[in-house]
Amino acid sequence: MFELLKTDLTSKARLGRLTTPHGVVDTPVFMSVGTQGSVKAIDPRELREMGTQIILGNTYHLNIRPGMDIIRAAGGLHQFINWPAPILTDSGGFQVFSLATIRKIQAHGVEFRSHLDGSLLFLGPKEAMAIQAGLGSDIAMVFDDCPPHTSTPRELRAAVERTMRWAAECREQPRAPGQMVFGIVQGGSTAAMREECAKVLVALKFDGYAIGGVSVGEPEPEMMRAVEMTEPWLPANQPRYAMGLGTPAQMVELVARGVDMFDCVLPTRVARNGTAFTRKGSISIKAGACKADFRPIEEDCDCFACRHFTRAYLRHLLNVGEILGLRMLSVHNTSMYLRTMAEMRAAIAAGTFAEFRREFVANYVPTKKVLLARAADAER
Repeated sequence: MFELLKTDLTSKARLGRLTTPHGVVDTPVFMSVGTQGSVKAIDPRELREMGTQIILGNTYHLNIRPGMDIIRAAGGLHQFINWPAPILTDSGGFQVFSLATIRKIQAHGVEFRSHLDGSLLFLGPKEAMAIQAGLGSDIAMVFDDCPPHTSTPRELRAAVERTMRWAAECREQPRAPGQMVFGIVQGGSTAAMREECAKVLVALKFDGYAIGGVSVGEPEPEMMRAVEMTEPWLPANQPRYAMGLGTPAQMVELVARGVDMFDCVLPTRVARNGTAFTRKGSISIKAGACKADFRPIEEDCDCFACRHFTRAYLRHLLNVGEILGLRMLSVHNTSMYLRTMAEMRAAIAAGTFAEFRREFVANYVPTKKVLLARAADAER
C-alpha cells in the first residue's frame, strides 16, 4: 500500500510511505543494489545502521546461482541473506538488453545462453514471476523488453508491444503472500509510445509503476525527457520508480519530476575504482592530492568512514590493494546517497525543496570518471 503524504508546491516532488510485508519505506528512497544477494562490500548490519530501508536483488542472477532450490530451502531470500527489511527484485528483463549477444527473443520470453557456462536457459513472464514468488520479495517487477536507446522505430514498437503483452501475462501469475507487482513502462524517447505503454499498464492495475529504458547509454537530457514523457500518465496515488538511476544530482532532478524510488550500482562501483561522492561532486581518493590530506572524505558526513579515517589513509589502502579501502568508500558513497534522500524527504516535508534543489544542483559537479561509470552501468 502506498500513501501520498505531501506534494511540493514548486515541483512534482512527493513525500510518500510504502507499506510492505517486511516494513514501511519512506519515499523518495534509494534502494541499494544487491544483485546476487549482497550489496557489494557492505554487510547487512552496516546497511541498517546507515539507514537503508530496502535493497534490490536480481531474478536472473539468483536463479543461476545459488539457484531456487537452495533459496527455497533457506525459507526465501530474506532468510537466506539475513535481511529483515523490504526487498525489491528485478525480473531479469534487463538481461534482455544487457545479454544481447547470448540471447534470442521469442514470443513468450527469452532464450539465454548462461553467461557462466553457456547452458541453455529460458526466462519469460511465467518463469520470472514464479522465481520472484519463490524468492518471496516484497516487490516483484514484471518481465519486460528493455530496448537500447539506438533502437529503430520498428524495433522500439516491437519491444513496447512485447512489454505490454508480457505485463498482462505477469499480472495473472501467482504471487508470494503480500507481494506487490510493479509494471514497467517502455517506449524509448517516443512520447506516443510512452503514453500508450503507460495507459495499458495502468489499466492492468499494478501496485506501482517503473519507468524503464533509462540508464541504457542515452545522453542525460534524453533520459530526463523519457521520465517527463512517462510521469503524467502514471497514477498519483501509486509509487513511481526510475530504474537504474542515477548520480546524486540526477536523483534530485528526478525527484523534482515526480519520481519516488531509485536504484543504482554507482555508489559501490565507483568506490571500487577509488572515487567518492560528496555534495560537491565526486572526487578521486586515489589522486596524488590526497596523499597527505588528513581530512575525512567529506567534512560534514557522519558515516563510519568519515568519522574514523582520513583521505590519506584511505588512499594508502586503495593503492596497496587493501580491501578496507574499497569497503570504506562503499560505506561512504552509500551513506551519501541515503543521506541525500533523507534530506530531500525533510525538505519536501518542510516546504523547502526548491531551495534544497537549487543549492544542491548548483554545487554538484560530476567528474568525467563517474559519467563514464554511469555509461558502463548499462552493461551490468
